[in-house]
Amino acid sequence: MKLQSHRQRTFGLPPAKRLSSPAQALAFVNKRGFIYFWPIKGIDLPSLWTAVAGDRPVADKHDDPGHITWGWKDGALDKKIWYYGKILRGKATMISLEIAPYFYALSENYGSPEEDYLIAYQEGRLTQASKQVYETLLENGALNTLDLRKKAKLSNAKDSEFNKALEQLQRDFKILPVGVAQAGAWNYSHIYEIVARHYPDLSEQARVITESQARAKLLELYFDMVGAAQLRDVNKLFVWGNEIVKKAVGKLVDIGKLAIAEHPKSAGEWAAVKELIK
Repeated sequence: MKLQSHRQRTFGLPPAKRLSSPAQALAFVNKRGFIYFWPIKGIDLPSLWTAVAGDRPVADKHDDPGHITWGWKDGALDKKIWYYGKILRGKATMISLEIAPYFYALSENYGSPEEDYLIAYQEGRLTQASKQVYETLLENGALNTLDLRKKAKLSNAKDSEFNKALEQLQRDFKILPVGVAQAGAWNYSHIYEIVARHYPDLSEQARVITESQARAKLLELYFDMVGAAQLRDVNKLFVWGNEIVKKAVGKLVDIGKLAIAEHPKSAGEWAAVKELIK
């Protein structure tokens, strides 16, 4: 019951009032630190959709009132009020500008956008398609999806190959959507740009944050939101590896931020915020 009440509050569920404006959406993102745009099956994390539409599946009908979130998101892409991209598990993630440097500190970027991607490619961490997409944006500036695919010489590539490249580059904080263009069959196409150009200060902000500090900050925010979680769930979201997750959670337990707990109905290694197990 304590856990359920905790998540009702942090997920923005009743009795909390539903979000009803872009300003409230921004305040929600800033308070939580990072959320999903839509709920993701198998992942416990607040989402903008849930805080606006309630705890129900994302509607298929385009005129569903909950889809007002789509307009809020698209309208903010070029405003720099939050960081938006396919980050956590490659799904649409909204991150407060205060917390974005902590994510960036864990990425494979070292302050040189003209060189970092080449190192990643040479080490086998970046696909050929990702390299072509990134180089195209580097040379041409922001492009909508259709023009980007054409200029990157990926028009004949499989859709999955091109989309995977976009996702890979977003997850590693190399590119992000910065607007919407009326292009393509649906007159809707994201415009992509190099992260270092859109947020030129992000690299410098992240430089002073160690990986240990970054993980501790993100874990604190995560547990503040979900209240309690198994270590495997933590790794499922952040994909840091079991040993790194265990060590990072252990540090928060050592300093009293978290406590090891036993779930009454579920086995496994659980950690929780202390107020839930008093």
